[in-house]
Amino acid sequence: MYNLIVLASKPSEWTHDEFIAWWRGEHADVTYPLPGLRRWLHTEVLGAMDDKRSAGWDGMSVLSFDDREALEAALASEEWQRAVAHVGSMGGRSIIVTGDERVMVPLA
Repeated sequence: MYNLIVLASKPSEWTHDEFIAWWRGEHADVTYPLPGLRRWLHTEVLGAMDDKRSAGWDGMSVLSFDDREALEAALASEEWQRAVAHVGSMGGRSIIVTGDERVMVPLA
């Protein structure tokens, strides 16, 4: 799998719960149609191991595709443009990275 990973914080005027509900609801509805999307994991951040460096994040998404080419095709699609437009200029902050997944401990 080749993943696009998003770590995000809410806009300042939103509550954490509002942001998670938006991300898993309204925003998910425009994200599901991404071409080639094989899996989507979303984690609601409920705690930080080191408050000084890790605090302030609300959620993380891992969007998985078969390979880098499939991710690139998704990023070039109209569906991606719709998802980006849906986020718009809502504020908050994010870190977005991509990379090849390797399973280090499989599900039992």
